[in-house]
Amino acid sequence: MPEMEETGTAERQFLEFRRKVRESEMLSAATERLLLALRFTGRLSVVVQNGRVLKSGYEEGYFSRKKDVRMIE
Repeated sequence: MPEMEETGTAERQFLEFRRKVRESEMLSAATERLLLALRFTGRLSVVVQNGRVLKSGYEEGYFSRKKDVRMIE
């Protein structure tokens, strides 16, 4: 029976992982607050292999906030 419990746990963990990806909950709340405070409009990228972050980086946005506001109006 312990083997079935491990399988169930792994399935629940994977479902939770998929939910976080789908709901865009991959960033910590602290990082998200920082990005909001900075009005960051770029792209973040994270490369993960075997459960470890191998590489992360960012690209700054190409458009200023002023242009974004004008496009909305």
